[in-house]
Amino acid sequence: MFMEEILLLRCLTCAWSSVRRIPQRLRSVMGKRGKTSSCSFTATWSEKPCQMEQLDRILLSGIYNVRKGKTQLHKWAERLVILCGTCLIVSSVKDSHAGKMHILPLVGGKVEEMKRRQYTLAFTSVGAQAQTYHVSFETLAECQRWHRQASTVVSMRLNMVDLSCYSLEEVPEHLFYSQDITYLNLRHNFMRSSGAGSLGSLCRFSQLKSLNLSHNRLGEFPVSLCEISTLTELNMSCNGLYHLPSQIGKLLNLQSFWLDGNFLTSLPEELGSLQQLSSLGLSFNNFCELPAICEKLTVLDKIAMAGNLLENLDLTVLNRMSHIKSVDLRLNNLKRAAADTLEGNKSVIYMDLRDNQLTCLDVSSLGSLEQLHCERNKLKELTLSGFSLRALYANNNCLTSVSVYPVPGQLTCLELAHNQLQCVPDWACEAKKLEILDMSYNLLVELPSRILSSLSLRKLTVGHNNLQSLPPLLEHIPMEVLDLQHNLLTKLPEMLFIKALNLRCLNASANSLESLPSACTGEESLSMLQLLYLTNNNLTDQCIPVLVGHPNLRILHLANNNLQAFPASKLSKLEHLEELNLSGNKLKTIPTTVANCKLLHTLIAHSNDISIFPEILHLPHIQIVDLSCNELNEILIPEALPATLQELDLTGNANLVLEHKTLDIFSHITTLKIDAKPSLTTDPALTSTFWSHGVAEMAGQRNKLCVSSLALGSFAEGMEAVYGMFDGDKNEELPRLLQCTMADVLLEEIQQSDTMFMSNTFLVSHRKLGMAGQKLGSSAVLCYIHHDMADPTSTFSLTVANVGTCQAVLCRSGKPLLLSKVFSLEQCTEEAKRIKEQKAIITEDNKVNGVTCCTRLLGCTYLHPWILPKPHVSSIPLTVQDELLLLGNKALWEHLSYMEAVSAVRHLHDPLAAAKKLCTLAQSYGCQDNVGAMVVYLNISEDNCTCEMHGLSLPGPGGFSSTTAKTATPSSSSGIASEFSSELSASEVSSEVGSTASDEHNAVGLDGSLLPRQERRCSLHPLLPSSIFQRQPSSATFSSNQSDNGLDSDDEQPVEGVMSNGSKVEVEVDIHCCKGKGLEFEPLALQYSSSAPGVEDDSGLVLIIQRQNSINSTAARGGVKEKSELQKSPSTCCLYGKKLSNGSIVPLEESLNLIEVATEAPKKKTGYFAAPSQMEPEDQFVVPPDLEEEVKVQMKQHQENRADEEQKEEPAVALTEEFDTAL
Repeated sequence: MFMEEILLLRCLTCAWSSVRRIPQRLRSVMGKRGKTSSCSFTATWSEKPCQMEQLDRILLSGIYNVRKGKTQLHKWAERLVILCGTCLIVSSVKDSHAGKMHILPLVGGKVEEMKRRQYTLAFTSVGAQAQTYHVSFETLAECQRWHRQASTVVSMRLNMVDLSCYSLEEVPEHLFYSQDITYLNLRHNFMRSSGAGSLGSLCRFSQLKSLNLSHNRLGEFPVSLCEISTLTELNMSCNGLYHLPSQIGKLLNLQSFWLDGNFLTSLPEELGSLQQLSSLGLSFNNFCELPAICEKLTVLDKIAMAGNLLENLDLTVLNRMSHIKSVDLRLNNLKRAAADTLEGNKSVIYMDLRDNQLTCLDVSSLGSLEQLHCERNKLKELTLSGFSLRALYANNNCLTSVSVYPVPGQLTCLELAHNQLQCVPDWACEAKKLEILDMSYNLLVELPSRILSSLSLRKLTVGHNNLQSLPPLLEHIPMEVLDLQHNLLTKLPEMLFIKALNLRCLNASANSLESLPSACTGEESLSMLQLLYLTNNNLTDQCIPVLVGHPNLRILHLANNNLQAFPASKLSKLEHLEELNLSGNKLKTIPTTVANCKLLHTLIAHSNDISIFPEILHLPHIQIVDLSCNELNEILIPEALPATLQELDLTGNANLVLEHKTLDIFSHITTLKIDAKPSLTTDPALTSTFWSHGVAEMAGQRNKLCVSSLALGSFAEGMEAVYGMFDGDKNEELPRLLQCTMADVLLEEIQQSDTMFMSNTFLVSHRKLGMAGQKLGSSAVLCYIHHDMADPTSTFSLTVANVGTCQAVLCRSGKPLLLSKVFSLEQCTEEAKRIKEQKAIITEDNKVNGVTCCTRLLGCTYLHPWILPKPHVSSIPLTVQDELLLLGNKALWEHLSYMEAVSAVRHLHDPLAAAKKLCTLAQSYGCQDNVGAMVVYLNISEDNCTCEMHGLSLPGPGGFSSTTAKTATPSSSSGIASEFSSELSASEVSSEVGSTASDEHNAVGLDGSLLPRQERRCSLHPLLPSSIFQRQPSSATFSSNQSDNGLDSDDEQPVEGVMSNGSKVEVEVDIHCCKGKGLEFEPLALQYSSSAPGVEDDSGLVLIIQRQNSINSTAARGGVKEKSELQKSPSTCCLYGKKLSNGSIVPLEESLNLIEVATEAPKKKTGYFAAPSQMEPEDQFVVPPDLEEEVKVQMKQHQENRADEEQKEEPAVALTEEFDTAL
């Protein structure tokens, strides 16, 4: 009963507003249970109420004396009284924030003045056991105000109830207490067609006029609904209906009947008796032809049959339906639409034939047609009547000719973009009222002078054509927007800015302009130009003075031109400038007069030669500053930055060093982008020479950035990479979540050794979105560069997976290769067909249920099964011809073609500058949304190989012969580098330094015997896993460098040859993956030059310390890995300097190499091998202080023995020294 009472409270509240719900404080009662009367409408519950200001529908409130009941048995008490919506809420003043509240519904009740007590009102609810509360006020004015407001609420009549999305299975019984309900919304529930509390009980409402039962999965039409003769509106969409009952003819008052998203193939004849039916929704059903019953529905004015199975449209059928004015046949399978007779139709004024398969369309028989939509067909020819034509939309076809007769005198809008038209139709030039003309993405070679000189045309879009020149302007024109981008123009008409005084926006980007026409003939300019886009031209400094003739400029884009300087005197005159883009030029400085642009909020000047930071931090409205990829070396900033500054990008300035004081001043900036300082623990050898990346994200004119990127150039085992991009459209939560979690999920799936690891990564990431992914969604693309799991000796492969509209493009031999799939209704016919078969509602703006145009997303769980998280996965081996990989979101690829994007950046050397350039181009081409771009430069070639089998050998140091084969210990710096066994304690390895494998020493077993050396391989040609387990710790705590008092001391003498940092010995190890051919193994006795004893721990591991070769080869890589036993160590990297306790860095002259090799783990895991992994620093290889002298002696003895052994060896033939370097 409690739930029913709350539902009634919900119903009563809807009387106040049909669209606004009751406050959160009141709705929370649905999840609580407290003391309540089974017959009373008054509900009580106990919980912490919200603040009073959160009750957005509070009418009146105050603390007054209150008495409950009509009798004098109750005492007066001070209570908090609230008139909220249609209810009176009474709560304890003392426990108002933690006590219980009483709710008294007032609709249908009464409010009376008490005669026995001054300034007192009696509030009474409706019902047999109505409750009454007496409230005493202090003043007459206050009493009258409450009386007036409460009387208005009492006089209300309940007529609208919204119970949608409540998971109801039956109609609440208390709804029937009110017979005034006229509107009932039960959408998105689980209502039953029969049984107790089923839809059959709805006939008890005597005045019900509107009923919404969509999305209830009924399966069949409830016959009982036909008994509600008062119905005028009935919505039965998305219920899986296959037929309608004949009793439907009883609903004689029905005016609107919605049956979208079902499986209907026909309509009953009885439907023809509904002579008041004016709206009939039949979209997304299984009709193969127009229902004949529509001829009898004489009041019906629109046929809404989008998403059905029509293949032929006989226009003569519409002649028999003279009452039909609008026809919507979107998303059908229409292949033919023509009239079999010459009889004309004078009733149809609107027709929508979008997304069909028409190749030829002749609707000239529709003499009254005013608006025609035929986008996204395969039309080559189009013929229609121009008597009444006002708007024609025929984009995305294959049109070569468009015939309209007679000349459309009423035509105002003509859109023919993305076709194959070679000229503007003559009839379009004669249209006297044409205001908007879109002829972009065609084959135009010239523009008629009648079009450019039209006295009615206000917006002309002719971008992406082959225009080489424009006709001269002789008269003043009302043109406001002119788009000329992506043509072959070398100049603009001389009188353009003088004759087009109303011109507000001009986009002439991506042409070959070398100069600009003057904007004034005298001293004063009348130009009203506000937006000027001139990116990607051949403009020089000589065009700058012309810009002064446009004093009203707000947005100026001059990126990617040949500008070398911007005169200070000219910039100072552009006082209204708000956005300035000067990227990709040769500027050395930004004039100081930029301080005169007081309204400037965005300055983008990346990829120049600017060395001095411009004086822009004094501007009061500055928000975004991008000075990346320049030559900045210092920044002079004020003590206080403007509060409006949100983003400052200083990346790519190699000579810029920011002091701590400067960073403190920049701390309040929301987004500060600077280059990360090189870490001491970062080895350039770990930074892959096979790829490098750059990322750029720009918010555009949006208030927030909803695009995030993932870039890991060293992933998993080191020589792998992961790149991704995520676009949340209008939400920023999901892209950030995916950015933080998707790489970890991928790593987990890879370790499962599942061939479906990429698909599983997307599905697991979708699941981990949790509640955030219920109503929010995000497009995603993920690229994984790796070796073939089935063949470790193979070269690199690229696996790409994506959902939504984020795409990945590979540049191979200078040509784009699309690796992803666009999952949108407009570009993927298979997905559109699937969505239609699953009976989703596709709105006129091509969005699933009006939410998104994508058919596959991460998130948007509530739109399942229409929106799926299953990705498209493709894999391709990388070759020498692969130059770069491009990732971008929807906004990028909407404004840049694949070929243009590849051509724009393939010759650049900096991937960051390349990514910035792509985003800048997209914005200059008209993108106003969030745009993100990622550029990954690839260098996959045999030239990177450093295997021995390719014939290059590296001479060994000291007593080692250059022809001696030496064991290459696996390294984490390469893609197949050695990793540490999970059985070993992580505390053995220093977290501050790492190592790469050395090729100087032979493997030593647990018993001290020598193991044969395996062939050295690089990351391009890894060696198959061997059965020998080898381990190379990057650093171990070998000796404690602490004073007696336990504190670090730099005064103590360290062990000779051992570099210590704090309490840990840091050992630098290098890898030489050299090429050698014809090398043979020497006898084991000759492979090791000395038998000096090593330090042995309790487990029998022999630690051999030898002097490292002084030759470092950061470009060479190699090693062996055992996947089943090796685990990744974050500390496996080279140390380049000694970090003293005071923080200073000392460069290394000579370093040591620490090698510990075990052939196999003991069969019985005892002692050290049985110990669990620990992260405690105490659990490390430690040599007591009293043994340090012994260590010194052993090391000295080892060096002497090695020198003696070298002298005994016979001189070998000296080979030419060859080193594998970057050159």
